[in-house]
Amino acid sequence: MDLIIRNARLSDREVPHDIGIVDGRIAAIEPRIAADAPTYDAQGKLACPGLIETHIHLDKSRIIDRCAPQPRASLSPVKSVTPLKKDMSVEDVHARAAATLEQCILHGATRMRTQVEVDPGIGMRGFDGVSALIAEYKWAIEIEICVFPQEGLISYPGTDELLVEGLKRGARVIGGAPRYDKDEHGQIRRIFELARAFDVDIDIHLDVGSTPDAMNIHLVRELTDQYRRGGRVVVGHMAKLSLLPHDQLGALARQMADSGIAVTVLPATDLFLMGRDRDHSVVRGVADANFLCEHGVNCSLSSNNILNPATPYGDCSLIRMANLYANVLQVDRPAQLRECFEMLTRRSARLMNLKDYGFAVGHPADVVIIDAQTGEQAVAEIAQPLAAFKRGRQTVAWGRPALIRPD
Repeated sequence: MDLIIRNARLSDREVPHDIGIVDGRIAAIEPRIAADAPTYDAQGKLACPGLIETHIHLDKSRIIDRCAPQPRASLSPVKSVTPLKKDMSVEDVHARAAATLEQCILHGATRMRTQVEVDPGIGMRGFDGVSALIAEYKWAIEIEICVFPQEGLISYPGTDELLVEGLKRGARVIGGAPRYDKDEHGQIRRIFELARAFDVDIDIHLDVGSTPDAMNIHLVRELTDQYRRGGRVVVGHMAKLSLLPHDQLGALARQMADSGIAVTVLPATDLFLMGRDRDHSVVRGVADANFLCEHGVNCSLSSNNILNPATPYGDCSLIRMANLYANVLQVDRPAQLRECFEMLTRRSARLMNLKDYGFAVGHPADVVIIDAQTGEQAVAEIAQPLAAFKRGRQTVAWGRPALIRPD
């Protein structure tokens, strides 16, 4: 053995187990591994195969200090970012994205899907700045890029060619933001065409608004079935789902589940942006992921933005994001809180079609130790990761705070 992580509490086992690692992969999971090797003592704390950030915008993180203020009721994050793009160099994007990425790693993320904008305003500079991080940080995290048109596709000539360029250069996912296009359905149809042409997954921003009218999820369902992309389509935000009564939401959820469409809920951003047209009885705009899961829809929880006009706060803690979601949705039952933790781990892995995620012999030895006994406790208490290992090598170490009593 190259390393043994001892006394780790796994979610599916009643007593702590040891995790034996050889050549960066899990070689054994047993109550007690009888072998001589370097060890890390987890001290009975919760272990998971790493947290997964399924939807984040590294390229436009940490720009809030550059953005001009806007009126509360009419704030538009896109209008804030657009004029900044001309001054965003590859080096600027890279530096800001790296700072955010390191915070994600420190908070237990070992896999990530990042959205990256391409359009004539930014060209491929954002793509280049983020792409460099894939190799630079592979020792700690695996990153895949979702290339997408934030400011329009049909209505922004030149963007289509840049999307194709991103796909040719290795982007494994294509996304979209149809609400910012003059032809919303045209954008969605083109995204599906490109996904088929390049055989990539789809992760599209969808159905944000103050009423449940004109939802694009119905076209996305139709095209998912038509193109046989079930299991390879994710819709992010879906704030309009929060405006539907449960009977309608349940019926739509079952249809989405039948089509194989997953949902990423982004609590911080949707809370910040929704309901700005109201000065009282403000809607929260956060879709009920637990309800969707109960009706067969796979869901994840994620950060979306960090320190930019769509979300002017954030410390890159996915566990804090799950706690925020649980507060907003008034989730308090242990099983529901446990499901929230699964939306940062197992469900996120399924959403991203990760075949080698999880504690199993032969899988990569990605392990995060969290200062909790269970996933539900981690979410309820915003528990801190104590250590992280990527392919069997320690990448993160946190010290537990301690009281110092006076003499």
